[in-house]
Amino acid sequence: MVMAGIFELFVDADASFRFRLKAPDGTVMAVSKPFGDKAAAVAGITSVREYAGRGLITDLCPEARTGSPAAPAQAPSVQQTQEGRHASAREMHVRSTASRRTFHSRWMGAA
Repeated sequence: MVMAGIFELFVDADASFRFRLKAPDGTVMAVSKPFGDKAAAVAGITSVREYAGRGLITDLCPEARTGSPAAPAQAPSVQQTQEGRHASAREMHVRSTASRRTFHSRWMGAA
């Protein structure tokens, strides 16, 4: 069974509203930017909930290195699939739609 993360809404040292996402074991996974008011921070949580599950991964890490450190590689200009090939916008849309359907059918009881 997959446990959901926990969003904690808080006021930081500068009196700005922020939220953090914690894993079920208490590990802080992400901390938000500062928000001017509580409603804006709650809207930020809503956005993370909406987009994070469908988020694409863009690998900005340098190539694997051996020996002494080298200069960082250029960041890729296009997002790639797990197989390393470029994915079309249509393909990514189809994947995200399928992912949403799976999530809703498992967790929300939707058809």
